[in-house]
Amino acid sequence: MALPLIQARNLSRVYRLGGGDVHALRGIDIDIDEGEYVAVMGASGSGKSTFMNLVGALDTPTSGELTIAGERLADRSPDQLAAFRNRVVGFVFQQFNLLPRTTALDNVALPLLYRGTPAARRQARARECLEMVGLGDRMDHHPSQLSGGQQQRVAIARALANEPRLLLADEPTGALDSRTSEDVMAIFDSLNASGITIMLVTHEEDVGAHARRRVIFRDGRILEDRS
Repeated sequence: MALPLIQARNLSRVYRLGGGDVHALRGIDIDIDEGEYVAVMGASGSGKSTFMNLVGALDTPTSGELTIAGERLADRSPDQLAAFRNRVVGFVFQQFNLLPRTTALDNVALPLLYRGTPAARRQARARECLEMVGLGDRMDHHPSQLSGGQQQRVAIARALANEPRLLLADEPTGALDSRTSEDVMAIFDSLNASGITIMLVTHEEDVGAHARRRVIFRDGRILEDRS
């Protein structure tokens, strides 16, 4: 039987702030299988973003076990976590985080540069990813020449460049109008239909409705987990 892509057991994260402890996650247990489309939801401070940061190896748990793609992330060095992110995870954020003086093509190719992929392969893969998100005619444009929706499409293409097993999206439509948001969510729907595992963090019901499973956090715990 195949292991879940994401497996958390008694996962906790405690932050020391101002001399006191803040319990961002309180011993959660969850499995997410390969190919799932999961919306992680909850109010501000519920623990949803902390959970995403742990799954994305941007942070480490205080206690408990977290296994992603068969790899335990406890006790990894920062360099090892960075290498894991580059191999396994693609990120899409609310603010697109594009390099302003760099073309769409070179923005998308950047993760491949970090991996040491040869230039010809970087360029070919970046073109392929931009075509996947409908920007084949905008490859030479800089972010300032693109609309917000187009910039988010570039960010999605960049997240796909390394062919990740897991795509994490943190409020991916938060900076977009409603019509553009639907266009962007249609891309996520299509990517999941092609087999990519997607976990998106959102507080918007209409965005969460695109997922096939909703996991709702409250006060650092899972309040509800439903298909």
